[in-house]
Amino acid sequence: MGTKLKLMNRTHWVSIGVVVACIAVAGAAYGLTAGSDDVASAPLSSTTVPTRAPSTTERPTTTTTEAETTTTTKAPVEGLVPGAEGEEVAAIQRRLGELRFDPGPADGVFGLATTYAVQGFQKLHGMKPTGEVTPAVEAAMASPTQPTPLVPDGGADRVEIDLPRQLLFVYEGGDLRLISHISSGNNKRYCAPGGCGTAITPVGAHRFMWRYPGWRTSRLGKLYNPVYFTGSGIAIHGSSSVPTYPASHGCVRIPMHIAEYFPGLVSKGDAVYVLDGKTDVGPAPALPAELPPPPPDPASTPDSGGEETTTTTTTIPPSVMTLPPTTTSAPPTNSPPPDLTTTTTSLPT
Repeated sequence: MGTKLKLMNRTHWVSIGVVVACIAVAGAAYGLTAGSDDVASAPLSSTTVPTRAPSTTERPTTTTTEAETTTTTKAPVEGLVPGAEGEEVAAIQRRLGELRFDPGPADGVFGLATTYAVQGFQKLHGMKPTGEVTPAVEAAMASPTQPTPLVPDGGADRVEIDLPRQLLFVYEGGDLRLISHISSGNNKRYCAPGGCGTAITPVGAHRFMWRYPGWRTSRLGKLYNPVYFTGSGIAIHGSSSVPTYPASHGCVRIPMHIAEYFPGLVSKGDAVYVLDGKTDVGPAPALPAELPPPPPDPASTPDSGGEETTTTTTTIPPSVMTLPPTTTSAPPTNSPPPDLTTTTTSLPT
């Protein structure tokens, strides 16, 4: 009886221990789940989580880095530039006139005529023809290079066209009267209504033959006051476009303000020498007793002449097609530089 009671008591305590142990395990399990809200609240799912890396089917994000833009800022010019005004400009204009260039009136306004004259001066002195009067240009004007005749025995009255430097020289009575910036033939092939050709200003010795007053329309453009020196229609003429490089279809472009009086500086029979710096052109041939016919109808004259937009065509009477045998006076409002003097104008410092 005593033994049986002991066994029952042992069994009772063992049962109580098992219950306590179960409660402890359950409490531990609750503690684990209660400590992770994310896991406990996540719904059950039968989705199988892939073991490979996720597909990259989305368009990749491209980061574009713009190339650095290099902005070239022209350094301010120390000196005078087109558009400037004042007494310093007027002094430059007077000095250019003394040196046989034509900057227009010495009105103190740095306009297109003055720009062309400065470009001509720069060409003569081997400078880049920017048209700007820098200290180097002013120094050269103070001690200029004296032009050397290209054809010293070419006649007292002659025109020399220097193709490499794109300059024109007018001599009267053996004296240099005018130096002008020009633009000659660009040596390129061209085609226009009526045919094709090569834009060449013919090297050689020629003589003036005809001229036309005012605008003359050609199949390639317009010519102002053209003076012809070849039977094929090559002329010296005014143009509203006279760049610093060869750009014409063969003619010799000069600035408009110079073209106003240029025909009055030359006469029929005056020699015209087109020089390339390599070819010995020889003496200019004498004009024939009877001149060949004047250049073709304006519709086929082989040259361009600028940007004039006037469409009115003036019929030129035959009596004015041939240059007069003597030089006529230039218009008073547009005249070439004055005769050479010994007066020196001091440039502003």
